[in-house]
Amino acid sequence: MLQFVIFSYFSILDIDEILSTDLVPGDVMVIPSNGTIMPCDAVLISGTCIVNESMLTGESVPVTKTNLPNPLPGDRGGSDSAYNTEEHKRHTLFCGTNIIQTRFYTGELVKALVVRTGFSTAKGQLVRSILYPKPTDFKLYRDAYLFLLCLVGVAGIGFIYSIVLSVMNEVPAGTIVIESLDIITITVPPALPAAMTAGIVYAQRRLKQIGIFCISPQRINICGQINLVCFDKTGTLTEDGLDLWGVQRVENGSFHLSEETAYKESLVKSQFVACMATCHSLTKIEGQLSGDPLDLKMFEATGWILEEATEEETSLHNRIMPTVVRPPKQLLPKDVSISAEQDMELYELSSAYEIGIVRQFPFSSALQRMSVVARLLGEKRMDAYMKGAPEVVASLCKKDTVPANFSDILEGYTKEGFRVIALAHRRLESKVSWHKVQNINRNNIEKNMEFLGLIIMQNKLKAETPDVLKDLHQAHIRTVMVTGDNMLTAISVARDCGMIPPQDTVIIADALPPHDGQSARINWRYADKPSKDVCHIDEPKTRDMFHFAMNGKSFAVIAEHFPDMLQKLVLHGTVFARMAPDQKTQLIETLQGVDYYVGMCGDGANDCGALKRAHGGISLSELEASVASPFTSRTPNISCVPSLIREGRAALITSFCVFKFMALYSIIQYISVTLLYSVRTPMIFLYAILTKQMYNMQHPF
Repeated sequence: MLQFVIFSYFSILDIDEILSTDLVPGDVMVIPSNGTIMPCDAVLISGTCIVNESMLTGESVPVTKTNLPNPLPGDRGGSDSAYNTEEHKRHTLFCGTNIIQTRFYTGELVKALVVRTGFSTAKGQLVRSILYPKPTDFKLYRDAYLFLLCLVGVAGIGFIYSIVLSVMNEVPAGTIVIESLDIITITVPPALPAAMTAGIVYAQRRLKQIGIFCISPQRINICGQINLVCFDKTGTLTEDGLDLWGVQRVENGSFHLSEETAYKESLVKSQFVACMATCHSLTKIEGQLSGDPLDLKMFEATGWILEEATEEETSLHNRIMPTVVRPPKQLLPKDVSISAEQDMELYELSSAYEIGIVRQFPFSSALQRMSVVARLLGEKRMDAYMKGAPEVVASLCKKDTVPANFSDILEGYTKEGFRVIALAHRRLESKVSWHKVQNINRNNIEKNMEFLGLIIMQNKLKAETPDVLKDLHQAHIRTVMVTGDNMLTAISVARDCGMIPPQDTVIIADALPPHDGQSARINWRYADKPSKDVCHIDEPKTRDMFHFAMNGKSFAVIAEHFPDMLQKLVLHGTVFARMAPDQKTQLIETLQGVDYYVGMCGDGANDCGALKRAHGGISLSELEASVASPFTSRTPNISCVPSLIREGRAALITSFCVFKFMALYSIIQYISVTLLYSVRTPMIFLYAILTKQMYNMQHPF
C-alpha cells in the first residue's frame, strides 16, 4: 500500500488492490467510475463525484463533489490552505455515502486522499452513538428499586429479630431457617417482576396488531410519560420533495398576475425562463436528471433539455466544458403552414438557441442564495442569474426593479405556507472573459441585479400530519421539528402543519463563533421580517407568543460558548434546521436534561442516534433506522405516535397499580407474620398454664 501511495501521483499503473479494512489516513485511493460505497472519509484531490449522502443527512439528493482546490502560490500555512472538514464539505467524500457517478478530465483518474477511518469517520460516530448510547433513566423503575431496597431493609430487621427470638426460645435450627427466610420472601415478593411485565406484554401485543413493532419492551412503560415529541420533516411530516404551485413575474417594476406555468411560448426566450433553466445544480445520472427537488421541479416546469459532456468528451477536454440547456422545438413559436424542410430548420433553430452554464456558485445556507454565469450561444457578453431567499435577492437588486408591493405579496404567500424563491438577472460587462469568470469572486457577480419575479413552491404535508399534531397539542404534548432541510422550508412547514400557530412569532437565533479577536455572539431576528430587523428578546412576551428557531451551526456554537443559554432556548425552541446526526442526538440529550420525556419520530439513517437516545424512538422506515429504533411502524406516517403514547400510558398505569398491589400485599403479610412470631412464645406459655389447670380440675387428688 505504501508503494501505491507514493507512486500513484506519478503513474496510474502503480495501483494495488487492497481490502478497505487496510486503509489508513494518508493513503490515496482511486474511485471506480461505476461508483462505490465509501469505506472511509476522504478528500477529493482530482476529478468530480456525484454522491448520495442520505445515510448521513437524510436528504436523498445527489450532491456534486469537486476536487480540493490547490493553495495559492506563496500561501503556506495560511488558513485557506489548511484542510477543514466543515469548510471543505464540498470536497469531502464521507464514509457510508454512495458514489453514484464519477467524472474526470484529460485522462486523469478520480483520486481521493484518506483522512479518517473506523469510528473516527462521520458514519463511525453515528454507529458508535447507536452501539453505546447513554443509559435512559426512568423515574418509575428508579423509585421501584428504592422502594424494594427499603423493603429489603425492613425484611433484614425482621430476619434478625426472628432469629434472635427463636434462639432464645430454643427453636430447632431447621425451623429457624425456614421461618426467617419466609419473612424475606414475604416482604420482597418474587412475583413482582412477572406481575409488572404482564401489562407490557399485553400492550406489546396490541401494538403489533396496529403495525407497531417493538424490540425493547421496557420502553413501552417509558412512552407513557412522553411530554415532548421531536419530528423529522421530509418523509415524516411531509411528502418527499416540493411541488411548483405557480410563478409571479416582474416587468417594469411591477408584478404580473400569478401564473401556474412558466413555459408559455411567448416566454421561452425570456430572462425569467432562462434563469429557471440555468440557475440550478442538476446533473444527469444514467440519463435521468437528479439533484435538489426544488431545482428539479423548477427545471421540469420549463420543459427545457439539459445536456452534459459525455465521459469520452471529458476525457479529451479540460474541466471548463459547460453544461448546456436548450428548449425543445415544441416550445418554440410555430407556423400553421409549415413544411418538412421548415420543420428541420425550426429544429436547427431550437438547437441554436442554447445556453451554456459557464460557472456555478453553489447554494450557501449562510448566504441563502446561489448563482450561475451563463452565455447564450452566439453572444459575446455573459449573463448572471441568481435565485434564493426573496429578501436576500431583493437586497442585491436595483431598487427600481423591485416592485413597491414586494413585501405585501411575499407576506401573503408565506402566511399561506408556501415556499417562495426569488429570481434575478444581470448582464455582465463585455470585459468579463471566459477564463476570468473561473476566478472571479461571487460578490462581484451578485450585485446590481434586476429583479425577475417569484417562484412559489408547495411542500405538501401528509394527510394525517395536522390532525395528529392537533391531538398531541390537546394532550399538552409539545412538538418540535428537527430536520436536515433549510430553515425557511422548515419554518413554513411548521406553520402549515400547526406546530407554530399563525399568530405566534418565530425568532431565529444566528450564533457566530469567535472570529478576528471578537468573542462569540448571537444575533436575533424575526423569521417573517427582513433580516435587517433585529429582535430584542428582552421585550416582555407571554409564554406562548414566540418560538425559537436555529440551524445546526448556531446550535453547535451555542452549545460550546453559551451552554447555560442553550437550556433556556430549547424550552421555547420549535424548529431546528440543518441539523447533523450527532446534533440531533445532542438536542435529545439537552431536552432530557431539562426534565422532558422525549419521543423521536424519523425515517432516515441520520435519525438513528436520536431514535436510540430518545425515551421512545419510532422509525417510519424498515431500513437503517429500524435497526437502532426501539419501535418501528409499518404505517409511513405519524399517526403511530398517539397510538404508542396511548398504549404506553395504559401499560404504565397497569404496572403502577400492580406494583402498589404487590407492595401493599407484601407489607400486610409481613406485619401479620411478624406479629405472629412476636406473640407465639407468650401464647405457648398461656396454653400450657390453661392445660395444667384443666388437668388439676379433672384430677383433684
